[in-house]
Amino acid sequence: MADKGPEDAYSAEPFVPSRGGLPALRQAAADCRGCPLHRDATQTVFGAGDPHARVMLVGEQPGDQEDRQGKPFVGPAGKLLDRALAEAGVDPAEAYVTNAVKHFKFTQAEPRKRRIHKAPSLREMTACGPWLARELELVEPELIVVLGATAGKALLGSSFRVTQVRGTVLEEEIHGRPERLVPTVHPSAVLRAEDREAAYRGLVADLEVAARALS
Repeated sequence: MADKGPEDAYSAEPFVPSRGGLPALRQAAADCRGCPLHRDATQTVFGAGDPHARVMLVGEQPGDQEDRQGKPFVGPAGKLLDRALAEAGVDPAEAYVTNAVKHFKFTQAEPRKRRIHKAPSLREMTACGPWLARELELVEPELIVVLGATAGKALLGSSFRVTQVRGTVLEEEIHGRPERLVPTVHPSAVLRAEDREAAYRGLVADLEVAARALS
């Protein structure tokens, strides 16, 4: 029987350094084998932005562009998010952005065909949780903006429904820390919406709630 790899344990915990700042954390994450997603992804996509940000934005997972470039929110959804943040009164340069899952999960009909995003499982989100816990510990944001249902489930549990709580300020204990959170939709959902303008306005309205919570 073949030896099981560390990914079979389904936890990033053994790979997360207990000391050092964000640069050390990012470097360690590049070698994470805490779940099988690292096998197909190009690279780990770690969080980025202001290391002392007052607001942390947490999405689901990197997309195709992020996987290729190694940076979060650099694709179309990221550009839309930056525009919405600025419109809501939050400077994107003063935020920290990351994902609940650090590797791109996708399906591909055949090589060289487009890679289709696939939602991570609860097991994969839980495996990746220690990275997010350590990011929160180091950045110490005053507010977390939860982008979409998957990020919400990763932070708040499997019963989370973004439609029920979007645009409200929640107070919850996350990874042992009291946190304030404002949930909203993921910007990629805005790009997929039939009425994109209305969906965008909804996103901006939710981010305005976050801006007021920070003021």
